[in-house]
Amino acid sequence: MTDGPTPAMRQYYSAKARYPDAVLFFRMGDFYETFGEDAGVVARELDITLTARGRDKNGDRMPLAGVPHHAAEGYIARLVNKGYKVVICDQVEDPKTAKGIVKRDVTRVITPGTLIDSSMLASAGAHYLMAVAPDRKETFGLAFLDVSTGEFFVSSGSGGREYAEIVSEVVRYRPTEAIVPESFGDTLPARLESLGVPVSRYRDDAFDPDAAYERLCGQFGTTTLDGYGCAGMPGAVAAAGAALCYAQETQQSSLSHISGLSTRVPSGNMALDAITLRNLEITAGIRGEGDGSTLLSALDVTETSMGSRTMRSFLIAPLLGKDAIEARLDAVEWFFDHALERQALRATLGDFADTERIAGRIAYGNAGPRDLATLRDSLCAIPDVKTLFPTDAPVRVHDALDAMSDHAAVTDLIGRAIVDEPPATARAGGMIREGYNAKLDELRHLATSGKDWIAEFQQQERERTGIKSLKVGYNRVFGYYIEVTRPNLHLVPPEYERRQTTANGERYTIPDLREKEAMIATAEERLTALEAEIYTELVRTLVAEVAGIQATARAVGLLDVYSALAEVAARYGYTRPAIEESGRVVIRDGRHPVVERHLPVPFVPNDTELDSAADQIMIITGANMAGKSTYMRAVALCCIMAQVGSFVPARHATIGIVDRVFTRVGAFDDLASGQSTFMVEMLELANILNNATAGSLVILDEIGRGTSTLDGCAIARAVVEFLHGKAVAGPRTLFATHFHDLIDLEGTLKRVKNFHFAVKDTGTDVVFLRKIIPGATDRSYGVHVAHLAGIPKKVTDRAMEILKEASAREFSGGPRAPRYTQMLLVDPGERAVQENPAVRELKDLNPNEMTPIEALTTLCRLQRIANGERER
Repeated sequence: MTDGPTPAMRQYYSAKARYPDAVLFFRMGDFYETFGEDAGVVARELDITLTARGRDKNGDRMPLAGVPHHAAEGYIARLVNKGYKVVICDQVEDPKTAKGIVKRDVTRVITPGTLIDSSMLASAGAHYLMAVAPDRKETFGLAFLDVSTGEFFVSSGSGGREYAEIVSEVVRYRPTEAIVPESFGDTLPARLESLGVPVSRYRDDAFDPDAAYERLCGQFGTTTLDGYGCAGMPGAVAAAGAALCYAQETQQSSLSHISGLSTRVPSGNMALDAITLRNLEITAGIRGEGDGSTLLSALDVTETSMGSRTMRSFLIAPLLGKDAIEARLDAVEWFFDHALERQALRATLGDFADTERIAGRIAYGNAGPRDLATLRDSLCAIPDVKTLFPTDAPVRVHDALDAMSDHAAVTDLIGRAIVDEPPATARAGGMIREGYNAKLDELRHLATSGKDWIAEFQQQERERTGIKSLKVGYNRVFGYYIEVTRPNLHLVPPEYERRQTTANGERYTIPDLREKEAMIATAEERLTALEAEIYTELVRTLVAEVAGIQATARAVGLLDVYSALAEVAARYGYTRPAIEESGRVVIRDGRHPVVERHLPVPFVPNDTELDSAADQIMIITGANMAGKSTYMRAVALCCIMAQVGSFVPARHATIGIVDRVFTRVGAFDDLASGQSTFMVEMLELANILNNATAGSLVILDEIGRGTSTLDGCAIARAVVEFLHGKAVAGPRTLFATHFHDLIDLEGTLKRVKNFHFAVKDTGTDVVFLRKIIPGATDRSYGVHVAHLAGIPKKVTDRAMEILKEASAREFSGGPRAPRYTQMLLVDPGERAVQENPAVRELKDLNPNEMTPIEALTTLCRLQRIANGERER
């Protein structure tokens, strides 16, 4: 029969019963210990030795794995970043004064979505906890809460088509954890987990709409939520209330820095679904290789963490209102035109701390001394920032400046209280400046003078006894002692009282040393306790300033983004777009903002002209690798950038506001749900055809290629006809295809135009010129691309033979009328090209010296010459 658990283990089992799904870190002395299955997880995930001690409830050896308490944060962060929930069970009373076993209790629950410690946050980006609550009519309320900054907003999404709208929100905001009601079904949680989001089930009563409403009003100090835009959205309110409750319970805090809520609805922003965000690589690479190939990486040259988060929020939610877009563009243009002010601001912000997250840690109560010091230094720069801007700066710049306070009271308080170079943590002591508290100064002097006394006492005893190796030491068990080695024991005076025998000698004490020891120990303990008390009170005082610090941080983020967009525009030759409430998209010399940065040669710019009521659909043909996909993505990114408020990579751009960008690009499958590449293509296409409006921009690349040629061509043709026939105006569409039969549509559908990418055919090789020109092509040059990819020459030679045989059979029926208008640029080395006389004369003309009638007459004459007519 085994003995029952020890008192400490009874505490452990009690805490573990409350959090069975979490890894429990149980404080025992200088270590956090984990037991049983938790120990196995910790040993495996953290590469820590797994041992065993004592017996568990079943009498088996108890697995054990521990980490030092002073280094626990790093270990916890690694576990949480792997999706684990960690519970901290700490000693909640001083072991020195405890009677019997030290009392322990859960002090914090750390989950992937509720991180607040700077050491655990993997990046400066937003760190959202997502809550999902069922709403009426198969819709779901969504809430997103960043506990580290206090950012809090709600949205909603339909459960249709495998939760596509919710998936889009997940891709847009990338939550690190999601919570759902305990009684929720398994389908949506499984979908979220397939996207890499850990899902935690939370008690149903937290999602009750009425209770959530009251909880939110209590948090914000209001009687209604009408001012937050979520009236009539019970599901969103339920999700928000649950998110707040979950965060408060895990943090064991009221989280006073969460002081408001916003509502984000699709009607206010351009809709970018998960597919479009992926295909256009807005914030994440399409193949998951880092972030260097994204639009975000191309534009984010911000200097602060707040600016980086704001930049990302801009890119995933472009604006729809012309006035709002123009206001942002005005701010960017001001920084573009004022290079000196722009550089001065960026230099000032270069050392700016993440004040938004520091404010969150102040509210939570775990801000460290270095947090306060960096906050002080950052806020001291605010007056310098404000002096950079004249009174005629644009509205958005002045709005940001008005939201910024100089926080003189905060900087003064921290400056008086905290030393210039404080320790990282408060438990290390030494962070309170001398002169801030008289009692602390007195204890500090006493402790310091006591140590000086010990040093003097050691020297005096050496001289008095003649023992040159005598030294005064200290340990926790015996306190201060006099140590004498064995060869010198005969010199020990009779008044020395022996306290301990060691391997090398003896340890002694005397009354004077004992008396001073008591005084020093008391002073140091009181010093440590008083300094911690003063620091805690200082942080508590700063809580009242959190809302103002957060407002300033957000304003700094906005100025950072405006200046960063201007910096990018100046570096890479972007221009301000003209924004219209029309169906036009006109781009001159447009470029891809990401691709052009990675090419070893200059990017070849291209023009685009779309109009939902005129040139609605561009059918784009051309060789493989000619640049069709890059061109179409560049058009879409220019539209998105313009509506974000950014300049665009083009010589000129007129952008008629786009309500939504749809893309179907590339071949992807979803094997996890049993869907083939072609099925995924058709599902994405169905979403486009069912939801695109005349205000949308549609990018379609190789529709129908996932099935047989005949079926695919039929689907592709029907799609073009459907998009064209929706109304007198339809979605602006770029349609790249290798189904060359589709080019006939230009003659039957009035808003369809053919374009192709030119090539230079030398007869033996093909050069891709990357230039889009009117007309169509009948060749894809697939064999040439295969050769460039490294396909064995034997294979490509045979493929060319088969291609020639097929072409011969196709044309064996006699001559046929040409169907295509591709301009093949032949190598001049094969055939001399004579310049048309009309071209020669045109080069010599000076239009500035001609009257309008002379110009018209000359134009008519040159046209006759170009057509081979004789001059009259």
